[in-house]
Amino acid sequence: MKRIFLLIATNMAILLVASIVMSILGVNTSTMGGLLVFAAIFGFGGAFISLAISKWMAKKTMGCEVITTPRDNMERWLVDTVARQAEQAGIKMPEVAIYQSPELNAFATGPSKDNSLVAVSSGLLYGMTQDEIEGVLAHEVSHVANGDMVTLTLIQGVVNTFVIFAARVVASIIDNFVASNDEEGEGLGMFAYMAVVFVMDMLFGILASMIVAYFSRVREFKADAGGAQLAGKHKMIAALDRLRQGPETGAMPAQMAAFGINGKKSMAELMMSHPPLEKRIEALRAQ
Repeated sequence: MKRIFLLIATNMAILLVASIVMSILGVNTSTMGGLLVFAAIFGFGGAFISLAISKWMAKKTMGCEVITTPRDNMERWLVDTVARQAEQAGIKMPEVAIYQSPELNAFATGPSKDNSLVAVSSGLLYGMTQDEIEGVLAHEVSHVANGDMVTLTLIQGVVNTFVIFAARVVASIIDNFVASNDEEGEGLGMFAYMAVVFVMDMLFGILASMIVAYFSRVREFKADAGGAQLAGKHKMIAALDRLRQGPETGAMPAQMAAFGINGKKSMAELMMSHPPLEKRIEALRAQ
């Protein structure tokens, strides 16, 4: 319930901010230019607001406990390892956190390279060897060093804009076609028009998801390669091999899951944010 409430509240805030911006700019959606501005405001606005509050959202939705003072040797080792890898990668030390979950997973998030969070599950921290955990941490630090959070936001903003714009253009074309073939010159009507927009949003959204998933898979290969440089190829391969033997991942929110070490399985690889672990291991061995 907490996650649902936060998701609804965030989306309401995005709608409010975007509406205020549109009002200030005096955007007229009846023209193509105005419609494109409308689509860009909502498409990029939502993506960048989500990026700006990504750390806060991660802490709230995942129940992350940021390590300020290590409570035991394992937490101290965890913080020291992230600090060493961050220095190697040339980024500011991320916040380090633990969230309670039996799954073997971790994620990185944050609005920039110098304002990030690396979080690991309790299941991963106490269910993997230190060499394997080093590989996982190196993968997440590489995500941060590569600027993947910003890159994904830009890609998401572009595809969001395309979906919003294209759906309404198609709905307008259908509306005009219906009006031109109607004796009274009436179009679809408000409810029918919105229904067409909804269906087009869904269809174009599926295409957009495939595009985002493709770039996400590319980023995962790069983060694996970066992790191999930071921790050593054998540790990165050991981490992925251990994840392959572990249970399937749980219900991590999409924004965090995109930067997790382990993604959800899917019947269609086109919709997967992470390549199959077997392919990632093969790519590392081929380096």
